[in-house]
Amino acid sequence: MQTALKTKLSLFMFLQYFIWSTWYMTLGAYLGTLSFSGQQIGLAYGAFAWGAILSPFIVGLIADRYFASEKIIAVLGVVGGLVMLCMPQFKTFGAFYPMLILYCTLYAPTLALGNSVSMTHLADAKKDFPFVKIFSAVGWIAGGVVLSLVKGEQSPLQYYLAGGISMVFGLFALTLPHTPPRKKGQDVSLGEVLGLDALALLKKPAFAIFILCMFLICIPLYFYFVNLGTYLTQLKWSDMASKMTLAQISDIIFLILMPVMLKKLGYKKTIFLGIAAWITRYFLLSASASSSGTVLIFAAILLHGICYDFLFIAGQLYVDAEANERIRGAAQGLIAIILWGFGSLFGTYLAGSVMEKNKLAVPKGDIAHDWAAIWSTPAWIAVGVLVLFLIFFRDPPAKEDSTS
Repeated sequence: MQTALKTKLSLFMFLQYFIWSTWYMTLGAYLGTLSFSGQQIGLAYGAFAWGAILSPFIVGLIADRYFASEKIIAVLGVVGGLVMLCMPQFKTFGAFYPMLILYCTLYAPTLALGNSVSMTHLADAKKDFPFVKIFSAVGWIAGGVVLSLVKGEQSPLQYYLAGGISMVFGLFALTLPHTPPRKKGQDVSLGEVLGLDALALLKKPAFAIFILCMFLICIPLYFYFVNLGTYLTQLKWSDMASKMTLAQISDIIFLILMPVMLKKLGYKKTIFLGIAAWITRYFLLSASASSSGTVLIFAAILLHGICYDFLFIAGQLYVDAEANERIRGAAQGLIAIILWGFGSLFGTYLAGSVMEKNKLAVPKGDIAHDWAAIWSTPAWIAVGVLVLFLIFFRDPPAKEDSTS
């Protein structure tokens, strides 16, 4: 039974991230064909932040109290698919942006609910969940490859692909094990839903510095997602969606290495490497804009495993180690809202604004922006975050099995 369950959950993760991959990294490239400004593209990427901010209300106030998780996922998947199928009809920012927020609000809760279903039913979640989760990266890779095969990077086709798979995903969710609401009939406070119980951890100076640095690093982080599609479009890269999925191959490799790195280096050195990787990534991209930098761009993409896993996965494990059993879920909810909610909202808007500010008055062929300046901006911001982190953050006292 566990083998069948793991197969279902792996396919679930595959479909879930396949959907996300088919539109997210190429959103900027598509919106460029509609003549959206840099600020508008940044705001569009920030739509996912609104989904992350609103997600706890759906999960905490509805799914945890009234309906089985698999049924909620099914409804969100099917309705989200219908919304995505309608997206190509909206050609102006005023129409496109609210519909994208609606879609992200429907999609984002499926991430938390899918993880919850997995953790509930896997017999040995600590051992089996990482294996299941690897298929999210496989799904992301597959989505990018398929999008390139159908030449959909700058086409409305990406929304039809995402919408169709989303409906399949929603129906497939009904095959998952029944997961009844955990808090049916209980009174749940708004503070509990939003994870405010975890604010007590901010009394620890090291944890407060960690949260501050995680928020600040989100400012430069989203330059990569907001700007890369537009940059590669202006460079006339073919099949860019599939090439960008090299990031997820790197992600899988370094995710496997994560336990070893944490055991040998601890949290501070591991997170330091994650921030340093973001700095290196942006300086590589900046240098690529001043030369024939295809190799530099590929190097920047392949750094993704260190950038993401050594920073955010290590950060989530740090939060888990610092929180006690009572507030562990609240603490993870708090870090999620900071990273993918408010941090994303601020970072995506700034990334779009910097892109618009560095638009060339006279384009140089297909190049319409000063990309060296655009990419160096997040690099120097990340340098400032790294200095702050090195000076003030302290590793927690050693605990038995704290990095297992």
